[in-house]
Amino acid sequence: MTGPLSGRTTVEPAVPGQVAADGVAASALPGSALAGSALAGLAQLRGGQRDCQSLASQTSPLATPARAELRPDLQLIAGFIPEATKVLDLGCGDGALLDHLARSKQAKGRGIELSEEGVLACVRRGLSVRQGDLEEGLADYPDRSFDYVVLSQTLPFLDDPEMILHEMLRVASRAVVSFPNWGYWGCRLELLLTGRIPQARDLPQSWHEKPRWQAFTVTDFALFCRGAGIRITRQAYLSGGRPVNIPKFKNLFSTTAVFVLER
Repeated sequence: MTGPLSGRTTVEPAVPGQVAADGVAASALPGSALAGSALAGLAQLRGGQRDCQSLASQTSPLATPARAELRPDLQLIAGFIPEATKVLDLGCGDGALLDHLARSKQAKGRGIELSEEGVLACVRRGLSVRQGDLEEGLADYPDRSFDYVVLSQTLPFLDDPEMILHEMLRVASRAVVSFPNWGYWGCRLELLLTGRIPQARDLPQSWHEKPRWQAFTVTDFALFCRGAGIRITRQAYLSGGRPVNIPKFKNLFSTTAVFVLER
């Protein structure tokens, strides 16, 4: 997979317990790495607002309804979905992922989007979409109506994520989720040095802005899935749009995670 993901993306099958907890302490890293990380973190903090604004302009799904290149996490999600499958995209935004899957993989897609702007953008693309609130569940869809259900960068905004994930795995055999990772070392350093709740590097939004988000990490999500009886069958990680291939420290070095889930 090319584009913003410079180089080839490596996706690993999940191993039970592999992402349950990274247990990484700062002392576990070599001294030179810690020093370099601290200096890099300070530089990021000085220009954090500019970085966030730049990232938002690059990744905002509603900025350009034209057929622009997919966000890095959506590229990974598209890579997980086989050809000629039935896909439901929850919080589909302007329909960029559904449009890509329909054109490149002959997928039959439907979307649910809350914003009127997103719904209109999907309609302009000729996509099948309805306006709705995910918090109300997916009662309109029978069991196993789809092969895949996608939830990209929306999980932190849900009041009842467990209900939504179980609903996703009711209407489809597999769910694909992506979310920003507050376990990233830059977030940890920002909290340590400033005493302020950090913005996730791939979610440039302050804690008080609507809709409100709940911060969590890759490790938090893995432990949640274990307790909810959900299996992580595939996983991939990004940092600033580039693949992260450090198996032991994914929670520390990734800004976004993508998981394929099954019962």
